[in-house]
Amino acid sequence: MTDLTRLSLKALRDGIAAKEFTALEATDSYISAIEAGNDKLNAYVAVTADQAREMAKASDAKIASGDNGMLEGVPLGIKDLFATKGVHTQAASHILDGFKPEYESTVTEHLWADGAVMLGKLNMDEFAMGSSNETSYYGPVVNPWRGEGGNKDLVPGGSSGGSAAAVSAWLCAGATATDTGGSIRQPAAFTGTVGIKPTYGRCSRWGTVAFASSLDQAGPIARTVEDTALMLQSMAGFDPKDSTSVDMAVPDFATAVERGVKGMTIGVPAEYRMDGMPDEIEKLWSQGLEWLKAEGATVKDISLPHTKYALPAYYIVAPAEASSNLARYDGVKYGLRVSGKDITDMYELTRAEGFGREVKRRVMIGTYVLSAGYYDAYYVRAQKVRTLIKRDFEDAFNAGVDAILTPATPSAAFGIADQELHADPVKMYLNDIFTVTVNMAGLPGIAVPAGKDGQGLPLGLQLIGKPFDEETLFAAGRVIEKSAALDLAPAKWW
Repeated sequence: MTDLTRLSLKALRDGIAAKEFTALEATDSYISAIEAGNDKLNAYVAVTADQAREMAKASDAKIASGDNGMLEGVPLGIKDLFATKGVHTQAASHILDGFKPEYESTVTEHLWADGAVMLGKLNMDEFAMGSSNETSYYGPVVNPWRGEGGNKDLVPGGSSGGSAAAVSAWLCAGATATDTGGSIRQPAAFTGTVGIKPTYGRCSRWGTVAFASSLDQAGPIARTVEDTALMLQSMAGFDPKDSTSVDMAVPDFATAVERGVKGMTIGVPAEYRMDGMPDEIEKLWSQGLEWLKAEGATVKDISLPHTKYALPAYYIVAPAEASSNLARYDGVKYGLRVSGKDITDMYELTRAEGFGREVKRRVMIGTYVLSAGYYDAYYVRAQKVRTLIKRDFEDAFNAGVDAILTPATPSAAFGIADQELHADPVKMYLNDIFTVTVNMAGLPGIAVPAGKDGQGLPLGLQLIGKPFDEETLFAAGRVIEKSAALDLAPAKWW
């Protein structure tokens, strides 16, 4: 039999539906792959093998009765940020030790309703704060990719590094992820996978551990553009439990994938040509534009003048909201509790031990910018900048642009414990330079593998779309995917 873990999500789903193999066989193949490789990759923090087999058996029974869901029998990994009833949900943080919720997130509820199977919970940066998946309480995730001829461990990107690494290493058919400033698109670019951050409000945030509530959005990571379209179709939808969820019908994303780009206008923002950008990123960007033109798209130079303010504004807004959201973790009702001489002492000791270094840094930044005397100078001003960033995109789209093409990341994956990046947090934050504008404006963005660097490591391009026009991103992303025609199988060493 073909190695079932090497099939695309769609091929796996169709094979199960056609009874070429069972959902249980597919699930067992993935569980075996996880057992063989997770010790080296550290992608999963909890494996739910028994539950997965029960869910797969239920899928096989539904298929036998002709009652197939859209993702019937497809084994998925779930980022540790999504609440899964009765199963480890800790946002990769020590402060949530032992937490197993009594409820299910809306996104995972949608997936289970469509027949998907849960393999386990995936590692991530603690509370989704990080660009390398090195801030997790459970240790760093290792990228399945290595430079040609080298054996250096590389980061998979963050915060959804476990999701991207698991998909890239064939440890799940697809994975849920979240994106607050690039946490789906950057890991996808680093691992040769496809990741889409949908429009803010497209997927419910209910039951997802909050980092920055006005920026967080759930989305999928999978191996192909079509696979991400199928996953997003299941994950999306209106949810009355989330006040930011938009009451709109979910389109048939999968049918948009092969629509092509003929007649589209693709914007190229001058402000994304950064000083010191590597030549290979610049060349890849130009190549992507040529591919789109060859398929009938028109390329148009545009300006997004407030781009240079996006990263500093983001690192005011996001920590401010994190400071507010993380105030609920105090050791009283659930998770870690460190006893103290009184309740205030208990709060302080619990948070000191429970939160990691990066989370503490962002909580302190956020508390500072929200404090009396600084709120207007920092937070209010950052929100005004955010409005200007959003207006830049609106002006471009109103001028006839259908989508915008940019690099996804300023480089390929870098080494774990990179001394230069760890010595200067701002240099780590610069990994989000091409992605944060999308979150600040609430727009959809997709990262698609488009090439490789001199070491043979994957590089991605990013497409940014109009609000609730993910279909155009899938269509344009598929053109890049087809044109690049890359072999995106990392050489197996794990």
